[in-house]
Amino acid sequence: MTVPDYISPVVGCRVWQWDVKGLKSLNGVLWQPGRAFTAECRTPGCHEAPQSGCTCGVYASKNFDHLSRLGYIENRIHGEVSLWGTVIEHEEGWRAQFSYPRNFVAPLSMVPLGMNRLELWLAALTAYGCDISVIGDTGAVPLWRTDSGVEAKGIELLMRRGNRWYARRAEQRRIKPGDRVAVLGHGIAIVEHADQDLVQAILGSRDKARIKRKEVVWCEQYMRWETALGASILLTACRT
Repeated sequence: MTVPDYISPVVGCRVWQWDVKGLKSLNGVLWQPGRAFTAECRTPGCHEAPQSGCTCGVYASKNFDHLSRLGYIENRIHGEVSLWGTVIEHEEGWRAQFSYPRNFVAPLSMVPLGMNRLELWLAALTAYGCDISVIGDTGAVPLWRTDSGVEAKGIELLMRRGNRWYARRAEQRRIKPGDRVAVLGHGIAIVEHADQDLVQAILGSRDKARIKRKEVVWCEQYMRWETALGASILLTACRT
């Protein structure tokens, strides 16, 4: 096989992991902003990557359909990459000596909620100098352009997603009849009635508990409503 030394980059498609450290290959190797990713051979008797008789090199597919069929794209950042140096072509893609991202597409589920977290995420990703899109209901929506900055359509999509999420959270945190309340040290109560001032519930012993609404709190650790059995709880026997 004749391995060409490409001067003009070949454009391929690939996926990355993302965590607090930044962009990573699926094998955990970090991609640094502003620096070409250089392939290294990690086999015994390693050599300059890539080689035709080895599996080393920076991998990229010829299209995203191939990556999707392999199950790589879901819940991962993906995008186009430039490949140059020594590049070996295969049926479905390439192995290259050098590579750098051309653009990013992020699933909406990966984009952080909350402005502070979103700004940190966006700053880390824009450091690579690439256009960024997010996947909405109708496909990829531009979020960041290297020549113009933040895109209004992308921000609108994130705001709609955030509003829906906070609305669901608010509904989940609204105590209502049928909910269970752990009365600490006493048992589990079932809510009969709740308003902004008072929660009325039936304990397992069939005692009726009247609890100030502000003293019933959501416990994230156990995913339940809780209250302490204190002076603000009035127990009324309702046994027959």
